[in-house]
Amino acid sequence: MTQTAYPIDGCGALEDEDADKYQAQWLLVTPEFEPIDLDEHPALDQVSLKLHLGYLVITAPGMLRLDIVPDVLEDDESVWRTAHRDGIPFSVVDEGDLAAAWFSNYLGTPVRLAKRMPEGSKPAE
Repeated sequence: MTQTAYPIDGCGALEDEDADKYQAQWLLVTPEFEPIDLDEHPALDQVSLKLHLGYLVITAPGMLRLDIVPDVLEDDESVWRTAHRDGIPFSVVDEGDLAAAWFSNYLGTPVRLAKRMPEGSKPAE
């Protein structure tokens, strides 16, 4: 049975039988790891998502596709970051320079793609 989820805040829906487990897993942040204001980036509505051969495939008008592996639990603490929303810290993993370049290019402003980590995975600082 097909499910609908929104894995990346502000981006289009993912429709897949496994979509539910990716609901709200990623967000776009500034280089300082503050969540971006989604109202300032309506172009995110044009970002399409699908699962294909174990990858989350991200596409948008005028962009090559971006594939990321959705089911990696990152244990390398060098990529752990602390993001803040309304002054409340939470742990994220930076998805790397390629994802950052893709979304920065698409939006025309520096952003990074960050994956929310489950509570208790690592304390936010």
